[in-house]
This record gives sequence, C-alpha cells and structure tokens, in this order.
Amino acid sequence: MDDSVHHAPDLAELERALAYAHRAIGRREQTVAEIRALLDRRGVEEPVVEAAVEDLRASGLLDDARFARRFAEDKRDLDLWGARRIATELGRRGVGDAEIAAVVDETGRDDELQTALTLLGRRMPGPPRDDRERDRAWRLLVRRGYEPELAYEAVRRHEHPGR
Repeated sequence: MDDSVHHAPDLAELERALAYAHRAIGRREQTVAEIRALLDRRGVEEPVVEAAVEDLRASGLLDDARFARRFAEDKRDLDLWGARRIATELGRRGVGDAEIAAVVDETGRDDELQTALTLLGRRMPGPPRDDRERDRAWRLLVRRGYEPELAYEAVRRHEHPGR
C-alpha cells in the first residue's frame, strides 16, 4: 500500500480531541493556536488536530476574528488597555496579523485618547502636580499599551482639561 496516501483520522481519536477542545472552549473562548497547543500537549497526532480544528471552525466554535474582536472590546472597555497592548496580547495568543490589524484599526485615535483620559481620571483624580506625577501618569499609559505620543497628549489634556 502507498504510504503517501493520507488516511482519514481515527474517529475515536477525533472524538477524544473534540472532547478536549469543547471542554476548553466551554471554560473560555479560545484561539486556533491555543486549541492546537492544547491538543498537542494531550498527545493528539497532527492529522487529528487538523481535523478537529476544521470541525470546530466549521461549527463556528473556533473563530480567531471573533475572538480578537471580543478580546479587544473587553480589554479596551473594561481594563482600559491601549491598542499596542491589545495587539501584543492577541499576537501572543496566536491570532494572525490580519485579525489583529482589523480590531486595532477599529478604534480611532480620538476614541483611544478618550479611553486613556478615562484611565487617568480613575487612577489620578486630579491633574498632576509636578513633573514626577506627569511622568508617573505617562508611564501608566505606556504600560497599558498606549503609544508614547498619545500618552503624552492624554497627560497634557488631563492636566489642562479645557484645552
């Protein structure tokens, strides 16, 4: 028999892989890369991993674009993260560049500036009193994933709200 012919994955193995994946997705939404890594750690063979991923995609349970959109909305709205931090974390989770760019580009500069100001308002109720507090505010924003220039502008606006 010709070994180059690809065989369909063993049905029992596919069912086992799908059970692992469903449990993981039931706990929280996952990326394709996260499911692949999970199945690899469980010793699932590559052809079975591919078949499971395709099955999960076809059923709508695995969708990196949807994951990226929801993740970005949550981190932006709830944790007040900037675009850089969102992009970095999505990349770390294996989301592709196109999906990352789509969600990062959804937020305009003005919206991101407003989110930065909201964060400063929560963490520093009053305007910075001196250079040290300005620097602390700027570093907070940069750590949260805001571009340095946008962080600087947000600190200036927080310091002088009417301008």
